[in-house]
Amino acid sequence: MPAGRHHELHSGAAAPRIWLMTGYRAGDNSQVLALAEGLQARLGWPFEIKRFRYRRTELASNLLLGPNLVGVIKEGSSHLAPPWPDLILTAGRRNEPICRWIQRQAAGQRVRLVHVGRTWAAIERFDLIVTTPQYRLPQRPNILHNETPLHRIQDDRLAAEAAAWGPRFAHLPAPRIAVIMGGNSGPYTFDPAAGTRLAQQASAFAKARGGSLLVTTSARTPPDALAAFERALDAPAHLYRWTVDAQENPYFAYMALADELIVTGDSMSMLAEACATRKPVHIFDLGEGKYAMRTDRREAVAQRPQLKGARKGWQRDYLRAFIFRMAMKIPPKRMTRDIRIVHRKLIDTGRAVWLGDPFPAQTPPPLDSVERAVAAVAALFDGEAAQNPAAAGEAVGRKAG
Repeated sequence: MPAGRHHELHSGAAAPRIWLMTGYRAGDNSQVLALAEGLQARLGWPFEIKRFRYRRTELASNLLLGPNLVGVIKEGSSHLAPPWPDLILTAGRRNEPICRWIQRQAAGQRVRLVHVGRTWAAIERFDLIVTTPQYRLPQRPNILHNETPLHRIQDDRLAAEAAAWGPRFAHLPAPRIAVIMGGNSGPYTFDPAAGTRLAQQASAFAKARGGSLLVTTSARTPPDALAAFERALDAPAHLYRWTVDAQENPYFAYMALADELIVTGDSMSMLAEACATRKPVHIFDLGEGKYAMRTDRREAVAQRPQLKGARKGWQRDYLRAFIFRMAMKIPPKRMTRDIRIVHRKLIDTGRAVWLGDPFPAQTPPPLDSVERAVAAVAALFDGEAAQNPAAAGEAVGRKAG
């Protein structure tokens, strides 16, 4: 969108100028992009993407200096100058001081700030926070509680990806099962033992159906876990290794072409996108025994395979996991997260099961997280509704129900 120009809505009101702030986490970027695309598709609001690189010292400068750009490496980051936006969409700790700096520069102009996920600054500094259960934020008029993260699954996108990639996978027998790999998350480690278990269970899953696997890694997938997975893989498969500079990525094609999906339980964004397809989703537990994600740990221990030599000695990841568990017990709660809450929500609503459990016979219900978020953001520009944007989003859910 050219600087200084606003597009017009069908009502005649000027569409707000929107800046979308991206960061270093793919999951955060995907969520803010999903919200921006939702606003564009449903309300006709265009957006401009701002990208940033950060200094290694950004944590200290952000904590000590408040709203600032000290933590930003200007070379390689987007230029920030007037005309200032009417709306900022952001996620992640590192962008918060940048967004608040923009608000300060735009003196006399209302710059609404929408944050996706969990904030580190005080809640009242944001016009709207779109959050999910693992962050355990309080009930406030400016906090919209969605069951799952925002997702970019759209029918037209899936159709286009299926048409583009389908012929490449024609040699693989159906049904096709997508395997979506994440990485380490808090107390849960994607180590070689987990990579071996995933390959064994996914291979058995595909072979029992006479099908094949569509496997993708992500930015967080540890190389040693992937190597262990490849060694244990025993089914027809197409494996895509994620790289930052890849010219093409079959991720959405996998979503479109798969009959069922297996997703590692660490990534709430990838789980949400898989569930948004309304296909059977199977959650892979990265942990075992007392390290299991699933709360019925006794069953997880009973199902644990014996993998000789797959895990030897004390690993740094387990020390990190121990520290994370201790932090979970120290207030405030909103500074930590418990992804098991989302797992339970997905299972209780019939959208997913743990890998190895039977999937419900009925079609999973649709997700309305994007629709709810769009309604809440729109409410920020709607007079009295701006005082309680969360209520506007929640009304969408009640109407759909």
